[in-house]
Amino acid sequence: MQAIKDYIRNLRHLPPAPHLVPELMRLLNQPDLDSSKIVNMISYEPSLTANILRISNSAYFAAALPTFDLQEAITRLGFQQVNQLLVASAGAQLLHSAQDGYGLEQGELWKHSVAAAVAAQIFARKLGDNENPVFTAALLHDIGKTILSNSLNGAYAKIVKETDGNGNSLLEVEIKLFGVNHAELGGQLLQHWKFPPNVVAAVWFHHSPKGAGVHQRLASCVYLGNMISCYMGHGYGHAAFALRARAEVLSTLELTPQSIPELMMETFEQMHLIQALFSLAA
Repeated sequence: MQAIKDYIRNLRHLPPAPHLVPELMRLLNQPDLDSSKIVNMISYEPSLTANILRISNSAYFAAALPTFDLQEAITRLGFQQVNQLLVASAGAQLLHSAQDGYGLEQGELWKHSVAAAVAAQIFARKLGDNENPVFTAALLHDIGKTILSNSLNGAYAKIVKETDGNGNSLLEVEIKLFGVNHAELGGQLLQHWKFPPNVVAAVWFHHSPKGAGVHQRLASCVYLGNMISCYMGHGYGHAAFALRARAEVLSTLELTPQSIPELMMETFEQMHLIQALFSLAA
C-alpha cells in the first residue's frame, strides 16, 4: 500500500479532483435532505448547471414546457439522476481523452465506463441497494488507467507481447512493470480525493470483489458492470484478458450465468441514458 501512496505522491500531474462528487454523496446520505444545499452547490458550476438544464429539457425527461430554472430542473430529474450527471460530468473530464499507453483512442475508456455504470446500476436496483455509490464506483472503476497510461506510453507493444505471448493478464503485466495495477491505483486515488470507503473499496477490488470485505456486493456490481460493458462492445484497447463471471460474484448478487443475457438486454434498453451521458464529453 505504501508503494501506491508513494507512486501517487511522486506523480507530477494528477488528474483534477472531482471535488463535488464526494460532497454530493454526503448530502444525499443525510436523513433530512435539504435540496437547497444541492442547488446552491451546483449553481457555482456553470458547465454542470448547463448540462442539467439541457438533459432535463431533452426528449426523454422534458415536461410540456422547457425550464431554465435549476431548482425546477433538479426536481424534474430527481436527486438520483442529478448525482449521475454530476459523477458523469466529472468522469467525462477524467476519462474521455486518449490513453495511448493502453492503445485507447479518444472516447473509448469513457464509453466503456458509462456502459459499465448503467449496467451496474441495474444490478443494484434489482437487489434493492443504493444505486448512487454503485453508479459512481462503476463509472470511475478504471480511473487508475489514466495515471498509468502516461507511464505506459511507448510500452503498448510490450503489453500485447506479455499478454498474448506469455499468457499474463493485464493486471499481472501492470504489476510486473510498475509494482501496482490500475485497480489498486484507482482505489488509492479515490481515497486521496476523500471518496466514501465503499466506493474506494469497489474500485480497488473491481477485478477481485471478494477482497472488498464488507463492500463485496458493491464491488461485485462493478465487476459485472465492467463485464457487461465489454460484452456490449464497449471494450477498450487490446483484449488483454477474457472477462468471465466468477461463481462467487454471481452468488453474491444472487444471479446465474443465464441471467447475463437478460441483464445485457436491460442495459441496451437504457441506451437513451447511455447516449445522453456520452454527450457530456462532446
